[in-house]
Amino acid sequence: MDLKDRPEATSSAPDPSQPQPLLGRIAVVTGGSRGIGSQIARELAASGATVVVNYIRGAEAAAGVVAQIEAAGGTASAEIGDVSKAEDVTAMFERIKAKYGRLDVLVNNAGILRDRTYKKMSITDWHEVIDTNLTSVMYCCHEAVPMLLENGWGRIINISSFVGQMGNFGQANYAAAKAGILGFTKSLAIELARYNITVNAVCPGFVETEMWNSVPPNIQEKILDRIPMHRVAKPQEIARGVRFFAVEGDYMTGQSLNINGGIYMGW
Repeated sequence: MDLKDRPEATSSAPDPSQPQPLLGRIAVVTGGSRGIGSQIARELAASGATVVVNYIRGAEAAAGVVAQIEAAGGTASAEIGDVSKAEDVTAMFERIKAKYGRLDVLVNNAGILRDRTYKKMSITDWHEVIDTNLTSVMYCCHEAVPMLLENGWGRIINISSFVGQMGNFGQANYAAAKAGILGFTKSLAIELARYNITVNAVCPGFVETEMWNSVPPNIQEKILDRIPMHRVAKPQEIARGVRFFAVEGDYMTGQSLNINGGIYMGW
């Protein structure tokens, strides 16, 4: 299936009058039951992909995302798996291969926060964030790449962060993990380019999620003062960036797409 020269879907619900550029493709979104991940799942489904919504906790939330996709005319399923554990990832991808027989798009979105100033950060805080946010990307790619090679086509999109590009107070573990994703993305992109598999990253700024809404208003205002556009991103804006790499980014690999309102403007 040639993904070029297809019109872009701008809605989170399929438009039956428009061709769906990812129709017939199988996409996995880790951490897809809530926040940015759930919107990415809906966006890819709206573009025609059959979406596997990965979750570790919150089976009800994952089922809700699947139900929303199906209600909009798409196709999806939920798959439990702790992506910070190699054995869970292997088992999950074995189930996906048994059910669908292929994989086309992998979105490594799963992530957690354990924010502490460095002098208060425990070894556990470090390892939990590195394992979930960075090592999980390697685990998922380790299982996904052989499936993508079978197709002779694939898209890997890793969710990093502006924090991995510029650092942030109280987030040494998170910054290290997200910076590691960028280095991993570039290296894997070099290796897989010859096989028509692109590997790119999306680097969001602050995003309107449950986590953002839990921040006290006075702290929110201080954060907004740092953002030239003086607002946070909507999850849909991040999801559209992922969709761009999956559908339109045929000649882009090893790249980082910064969707951050201007908080980081580095090269």
